[in-house]
Amino acid sequence: MNQASLHKLIPQTEKDAKKLFELRLATNLTLIQKQFFSLYTEEHHEKDFQKLLKLLPKLFEERPDHLKKQDLERINAANWYQSEKLMGMQLYVEHFNKDLKGLQEKIPYFKKLGINFLHLMPITTRPKGESDGGYAVNSYLEVDKKYGSKENLLELTKAFRKNGIYLMLDFVVNHTSDEFSWAKKAKKGDKKYQGYYYTYEDFTIPAEFEKTLPEVFPETSPGNFTYIPEMEKWVMTVFNSYQWDLNYTNPEVFLEMLTNLVKLTDMGVDVVRFDALAFLWKKIGTISQNLPEAHNLISLFRMCLQVVAPGSILLAEAIVAPTDIVKYFGEEEKRGNECEIAYNASLMALLWNSIATKKTQLLYKSLMHVPPKPQDCTWINYIRCHDDIGLGYENHLIQELGWNPEMHRKFLLDYYCQRLDWSPATGLLFMYNPKTGDGRITGSAASLLGLEKAIKTKNEALLEESVKKIVLLQGITLAFGGIPLIYAGDEIGTLNDYSFQNDASKKGDSRWVNRPMQDWETITKLDKEVSPQSRIFHTLQRLIKIRKENSVFADHNNLELYHTGNDHVFSFERPEDQKGLLVICNFDENPQVIDSAWIKKLGYFSKGEPLDLVSGEKVGLNSALLELMPYQMLWLMKS
Repeated sequence: MNQASLHKLIPQTEKDAKKLFELRLATNLTLIQKQFFSLYTEEHHEKDFQKLLKLLPKLFEERPDHLKKQDLERINAANWYQSEKLMGMQLYVEHFNKDLKGLQEKIPYFKKLGINFLHLMPITTRPKGESDGGYAVNSYLEVDKKYGSKENLLELTKAFRKNGIYLMLDFVVNHTSDEFSWAKKAKKGDKKYQGYYYTYEDFTIPAEFEKTLPEVFPETSPGNFTYIPEMEKWVMTVFNSYQWDLNYTNPEVFLEMLTNLVKLTDMGVDVVRFDALAFLWKKIGTISQNLPEAHNLISLFRMCLQVVAPGSILLAEAIVAPTDIVKYFGEEEKRGNECEIAYNASLMALLWNSIATKKTQLLYKSLMHVPPKPQDCTWINYIRCHDDIGLGYENHLIQELGWNPEMHRKFLLDYYCQRLDWSPATGLLFMYNPKTGDGRITGSAASLLGLEKAIKTKNEALLEESVKKIVLLQGITLAFGGIPLIYAGDEIGTLNDYSFQNDASKKGDSRWVNRPMQDWETITKLDKEVSPQSRIFHTLQRLIKIRKENSVFADHNNLELYHTGNDHVFSFERPEDQKGLLVICNFDENPQVIDSAWIKKLGYFSKGEPLDLVSGEKVGLNSALLELMPYQMLWLMKS
């Protein structure tokens, strides 16, 4: 049982908020102490631990009363984040509707589609010009003026609570910008704040780090250290030269960042996205990713947050190998005690592989190699986000299929990045490394799935195929188990936005091609005319409604993969007591058939022809075979 589960037992015997805080602290104290001293030796840091014990009650006292009340409601409501009723959307505020006030005005649109979980890209202050899409933060709590004010954010979170909408904001936990207050003081020679970062008098130690540290952005930011003339020192900058990595070997950094974390949730943030958390601990001789100390640090953040603000939870932004992703839920005594949610990056990347190959073998192989997640944790399932699409498949699984891993990745880059004339995809390359052949893919979902090319060439057959592919991939994320997340614009098939090439601060980053402005003109016509955009919107709107009305879509670790005997077809079941949902998907451009015997054994034809929730029609059999049309998805319901 994880710590959050223990907290559910406490309110049954106590109602006073302060006493409940004290009981939560007592419940978590052993783990907090163990994690703290696993990072900071007891011999040298007992005083720092005492500072932490004094900080937690102070942070609790400062938490708004209405959020303390909400915390208790959520503890009693159990794992609200695993509900079938959640449907997410990710967006840049300025691309969606100008600012926070404009976003608030669009609450009716979210409700119309069925969105009740929003991830807003960074809205805090950042450097002018390049800012890594807002992930170079000048402040963790101050709202950038172009979005409005902190008061506007508080008004927005109040309106969201009134309308049952959950809010997720980023917490850039690994680094600050070089304009952050700590960095400015460090530049001026303040030794205390130089100790908040990895700073070095000469390149001796950085050279040792560089022997094993990979480059995150080899094209635009080679190397992992930057020389700062103002303080005549080198500073670790793993992502970009203007992003300084925080030095968590200094406990003062943890205490400061914990304060920022709690104060962020005090503004009404329900889910905190821990950005780049795989990089949190640095150690010479390693790649400084996914280290055990990083996991202990994340668990320490989580245990402290659970004590002070148990209604808020953490999301792991860890785009790492499939077997590493589940570790951010916590292992052994930390199992279920790190992050409650993680991105299902493996599923995302594998779906794009199946679209390109029209085959599902790697999808099955990879998913079957992912260890089961803890009962109290869940995924965010998505087909793309604001970022690129990486090809982080495991080489040995590709080889087991008889494929060459390097050549297979090259094929995928060629397929999606306009290097094959016959491919319907219209994407761009991101961070291509000619030394290794590694690269990533950018593009909106609609452009990558052929809609842009279909419209440009006026190819009706390709247009129809593209719409089916969009519904297929989004439908899988709706049914797979977890929180479905759609990038704003994908719900109406928005195409690539090439205007970034005319902006000096963006043109070097092809990810901006898949961060388009929300097309409100098209949205006004959705109910008035039949178009690919309206078809996509209304189909997704209907599927979201179906999801919310059926408890079988809730995540209870109830997902079973089934091989269909046809490499083009992917299938999984979501069993629930005597009921169940069987999802069957054809990834091929041609009709496919599968043997129905195994489906009958599962009981889906025991009471006659089952209902397909997607089409609203009963599904019959042609002799012993089940036929699937090109890119068709079935949601068979067993009652």
